[in-house]
Amino acid sequence: MKTDRQKEIINVSLELLTDYGIQGLTIKNLSKKIGISEPAIYRHFDNKVEILSALLDFFRQNNECFFEKEVEESIPAPDKIENILMNHFRVFTENPSLVTVIFAEELFRNEAALSDKVISIMEYNSSVIKTILDEGQAAGTIRKDIPSEHLILIVLGTLRLFVKKWQLTGAPFSLMDEGSKLTASLRRLLKPVNGS
Repeated sequence: MKTDRQKEIINVSLELLTDYGIQGLTIKNLSKKIGISEPAIYRHFDNKVEILSALLDFFRQNNECFFEKEVEESIPAPDKIENILMNHFRVFTENPSLVTVIFAEELFRNEAALSDKVISIMEYNSSVIKTILDEGQAAGTIRKDIPSEHLILIVLGTLRLFVKKWQLTGAPFSLMDEGSKLTASLRRLLKPVNGS
């Protein structure tokens, strides 16, 4: 369980990431923005990597909680996929800096602990999406002519590319509004064709 100060450091880290990117997240900038000394930051986190690790943990906990809820819902698989994507769009709209952390595998290549956490999140997401797609294929609500392993890449690749484009172009459009249109198109792609 995080202390109040640790939560504050995590929240301010998210603000710095949003405003200045990964390069702006420094212990010096954190201490200045919070109004405490740099040694005070180190009493709560050993280094920047530990702070980023806490951010990934924060995302994973929220993500897993929502995914588990969605899997248990008694609704068709396409609705579950849409809900998961729209939830991600909402979370990223509310916390744009999470995009920097979640989709920054290249930044974590030399930090095994962070890289492992990102891979773990990706594997978890893939396994849940596969469960939903397999369920949909068995129920006839998701096309069967494409293996679920390929459909996973289509769903998660769509999410990633769309969100990264939004972030890299300075968020010029509503992730929720355009995301709703995108998920409608994705539903059409997943829909069974001629009974397949």
